[in-house]
Amino acid sequence: MAGLMDNYRFLARYNGWFNTRLYDACEPLDDAGRQAPRGAFFGSIHGTLNHILWGDMVWLGRLAAQVQAGEAALPAALLVLPAGARHETTLHADWAALRAHRAGLDAALQAWLAAVPDDYAQRTMRYRNTQGVAREHPVWQALTHLFNHQTHHRGQVTTLLAQAGVDVGVTDLIALV
Repeated sequence: MAGLMDNYRFLARYNGWFNTRLYDACEPLDDAGRQAPRGAFFGSIHGTLNHILWGDMVWLGRLAAQVQAGEAALPAALLVLPAGARHETTLHADWAALRAHRAGLDAALQAWLAAVPDDYAQRTMRYRNTQGVAREHPVWQALTHLFNHQTHHRGQVTTLLAQAGVDVGVTDLIALV
């Protein structure tokens, strides 16, 4: 029977697949189309994709800090945020750089989750949130949040793309099975 970590490994695979489809769907739009204000919480398609990346980097940095000596590590270079970066920060104004960072992070996440021990999700996670408040909860709750956060905002991007006349196609998780 599959364990809890197998679920997160599957979600990471789905995550990478969906992100590739999403970024491919954005390609027909020019920079102006991707960065056009569309009334979304993060303004534009580009702004929302930057926010998803920011959130991933924040949470993956926290999650990476929970591994023990000698265990698999995420590439630190993919997790470095600019000083003072916040949820609305544009990490990459350049489309190609944003897409490359996304693809690199997705590949690293899949490889990392494949390598962490099966008990990783059951560990207690300790970190400080963006307001500096100390938090403590099981790792599995943060992993669930990581994937849920992406799903939420990718749904916003698919809506923005549909409004721009772009069909992303099938994005259901079950399509991977």
